[in-house]
Amino acid sequence: MVSDGQTAKIHFKATLDDGSVFDSSEGKEPLAFEIGSGEMIPGLESAVREMEVGETKTVHLGREDAFGEVRDELIAVVPTERFSDAGAPEEGMAIQVQTEQGVVPARVVDVSDEGVKIDANHPLAGKDVTFEVRLLDVA
Repeated sequence: MVSDGQTAKIHFKATLDDGSVFDSSEGKEPLAFEIGSGEMIPGLESAVREMEVGETKTVHLGREDAFGEVRDELIAVVPTERFSDAGAPEEGMAIQVQTEQGVVPARVVDVSDEGVKIDANHPLAGKDVTFEVRLLDVA
């Protein structure tokens, strides 16, 4: 079992319900993270806590244990002229938005006569995901 404060090293493949791979450590260095630090999505950290070194597990996570629900308060329409410094906004463009909590990443989801619709939700918010994870080491 893995405890708070320990560093877990894993290899993983992450897929959406349609089977498409959205992230993988294949061909890369293992992913290392500190258990209990809050840097890993809750459901994956919970699964790793229950694993033994060398074990491989497939874990299906509902959106609430993965990247969260889509939060409407993180979607806004802003005037197009607010983008004059960054050039013309385009759908899919990654941007940085200044909020009361600091600068957060967002993306342009629509450009229309009403303005530019931006979304600061995680791109995978609202989606269930599956991780195939192998615990390589715990230190």
